[in-house]
Amino acid sequence: MKEQFPHDSVLLSEVLETLSPKEGDRILDVTLGLAGHASLLLDQAGPDGTLVGIDADEENLNVAKQRLADQASQCTFVHSNFSKLPELDLGKFDVILADLGVSSPHFDEPERGFSFREDGPLDMRFDRSQGRTAAEIIESYTEQELSILLRDYGQIPQHGRLAETLKQKLPQTTHEALSAIDSVVKFNPKSLAPQMFQALRIEVNDELGALEALLNTAPDMLNSGGRFGVIAFHSLEDRLVKKRFRDLTSVEIDKTTGADIGTAPFTEVKRKAIKPSEEELAQNPRARSARLRVIKKV
Repeated sequence: MKEQFPHDSVLLSEVLETLSPKEGDRILDVTLGLAGHASLLLDQAGPDGTLVGIDADEENLNVAKQRLADQASQCTFVHSNFSKLPELDLGKFDVILADLGVSSPHFDEPERGFSFREDGPLDMRFDRSQGRTAAEIIESYTEQELSILLRDYGQIPQHGRLAETLKQKLPQTTHEALSAIDSVVKFNPKSLAPQMFQALRIEVNDELGALEALLNTAPDMLNSGGRFGVIAFHSLEDRLVKKRFRDLTSVEIDKTTGADIGTAPFTEVKRKAIKPSEEELAQNPRARSARLRVIKKV
């Protein structure tokens, strides 16, 4: 069954090496996607290993079920956002993975509204059964709120002018949103488009809020010796992951003596973020911004 689903999961060998599932391990993939990582992690855990796969996108979840059909008895699938982990009460795990990247179908299917390459509705929701679309957010936010959003999540210098234009045009499609940039940036306006689309996508799906919830919950869901890995794709995500992991792997210091107090509850599996190899980038340019960080519970 798996051969029907060629994977382009990022940092695949690095994920397998650093999370290193053992026979019989219990695995949680909170961003199951098309199950590229999950299928191989579960292979490594053997026939006694189990997997819980979570995804906010029901369409991706259905594809993942097909991909993992041969191991269906070892799998549990959950249609939810990983921000809801505390409510799901899933128990403890030996391996937890979060790949924060947008899956290929989101970018490649115009009707999802994640990409400006082709025209489609300005949607951007991972879960199309609920929440506001990007077009609805532009319409409902004030110009100031939109400006702050473009500044903080897109790091766009012309955030004020772009917010004003978006409010005037109220785009309903990806190409209408793209045309809003033309009046703001005269030279190579498409250069600003990825930042604008990123900012809107982050807001539509509350990606940073969900990530903070994950970082506060997942470490407590690990068994002793368990590993938690996060693949981030932009500096806003990676900064949150780096800070939280630093806190978890740091020893408390006595304010009077400067001596260490006790031991840190986690250790870093690798001291620095792991980046894609040149070979991977040649095959999958979308992986260029991926950064993997992994911690291990003591």
